[in-house]
Amino acid sequence: MKSRLEKLDLDKQIQEKSEYREKLRGLQLKLLHAQRLLQETSKNLILVFEGPDAAGKGGVIKRLTERLDPRLVRVWSVVKPTEEEKAHHYLWRFWGKLPVMGQTAIFDRSWYGRVLVERVEGFAKKEEWKRGYREIQDFERTLMDGGTILMKYFVHITKSEQLRRFERRAADPYKHWKISEEDWRNRRKWNEHILAAEEMFTRTSSRGAPWHLIEGNYKWYTRIKVMKLLVKRLEQEFGNL
Repeated sequence: MKSRLEKLDLDKQIQEKSEYREKLRGLQLKLLHAQRLLQETSKNLILVFEGPDAAGKGGVIKRLTERLDPRLVRVWSVVKPTEEEKAHHYLWRFWGKLPVMGQTAIFDRSWYGRVLVERVEGFAKKEEWKRGYREIQDFERTLMDGGTILMKYFVHITKSEQLRRFERRAADPYKHWKISEEDWRNRRKWNEHILAAEEMFTRTSSRGAPWHLIEGNYKWYTRIKVMKLLVKRLEQEFGNL
């Protein structure tokens, strides 16, 4: 039986590719309007992005935020914890990054590292990452009970497409900084990362914050799909945008 990630139509193209920029501008305008409405509420918005290296998470985030009021949104690129962060519970470093009422936080990788890379690379013991599913569920339930609108995206690409993007980054002096030995090491454990992601979907999807699996082989398709899902969710809160 195919896994959820294997069932994704990663070679799917939207017929309206020629209309991409028009659609993008329209969705960005709706998100700007929603941002103004959110500002007047006691709620906040948190977007979580996970997925393989070079899947296009950064590009999506850039298009999401480029028309928004930068005073009301903060993007966090989550890397390995500092020594101070290691001395605390792994969720400790995220509490200080949560948005205040009326504002938005976007996480390019997140607390899900506990059950993804920390699991695969052995940075967390088996009993630690297994316990992580319950801890994350409790954490997110606490946030949503307090008024957080939580959206979780997993942007996926094929292994062959990842290799193509890695090679392009390595050859481009303006993008060389985007590729590291750690990326190549993660690629060598592709199957282990997919297995961890599949279990994560099963254990941490909830009615209030399900995982949205996004086809990433075509960047313009990815960006439009992510933004459409976000607009749909915000319209449930604020009505038509």
